[in-house]
Amino acid sequence: MRLADYINDLLYRYDCVIVPNFGGFITNKIAASVNTTTHTFYPPKKRLTFNAYLQHNDGLLANYIAATKNSSFEEAVAFITEEVALWNEELATTTIQVASVGSLSLNESKKLIFEPNPSSNFLTDSYGLAEVTVPAVERVEQEKVVPISTEQETKTIPLYLKRVAAAAVFVGVAYVGWNGIQNQQQQDALANQEEAVQKKIQSATFVIDNPLPTINLNVRKETKNFHIIAGAFQEVSNANSKLVALQEKGFEASIVGKNNLGLTQVAFASYTTREEARKALETIKATASKDAWLLAK
Repeated sequence: MRLADYINDLLYRYDCVIVPNFGGFITNKIAASVNTTTHTFYPPKKRLTFNAYLQHNDGLLANYIAATKNSSFEEAVAFITEEVALWNEELATTTIQVASVGSLSLNESKKLIFEPNPSSNFLTDSYGLAEVTVPAVERVEQEKVVPISTEQETKTIPLYLKRVAAAAVFVGVAYVGWNGIQNQQQQDALANQEEAVQKKIQSATFVIDNPLPTINLNVRKETKNFHIIAGAFQEVSNANSKLVALQEKGFEASIVGKNNLGLTQVAFASYTTREEARKALETIKATASKDAWLLAK
């Protein structure tokens, strides 16, 4: 995969993706809108911008590339550096396309100009939604309906229909009354049966001749206060990315809180004794990271 493809993937999950020593792609959520002139409805989306001053390596892009390619963090940083060098060479003569994110070019003042791709929507909540244009709604006046007076209706109803209607009402009232009496009798019978069952349950006594003996278990809680730190991050999202990368490599990694500077610390593993932690630290320094260090809480 190219560097542009990794950036494209991350913009669906994060609001800011920084390319070290190049710039940052930023998304801002905007609500759904409508153009009353063209009668076009636009779904919610993420608006893309580019900031050339965001060049600090926050670890997000490198960690994602390392996890995807199953490589080390240092190899991912080297890959980004090579891709950025190619971008700078191409920008000197032409416009470069960053996957479906947009295009980058240099203006007359040699400043980066970013043109977002209008057809791309990085808001996952709007997946499958597209622009919709509908024709204008024409209002049609309805004809007024002249109501028929009650006196006219009465005159048009024959006498024998009135008698049939009265007989139907009488039969209906009688039927409803008889059904009400039967339903009440059934409810009374069910209530008496339920009361009898409750009395039997309350009067029942259960006796256990040989109760089981009580077993007391003394369980000692294992506390892991010694942590081998892999890194500390200002952004929580970067700490989570580092955590996932370590877990995929087989480490029992965890986040052990923030330090005095407010940075979120990620540990390779945690141990109950200092001796265990020191042995593990030697192994990790020799195989995984020379910058790992021991934290005791």
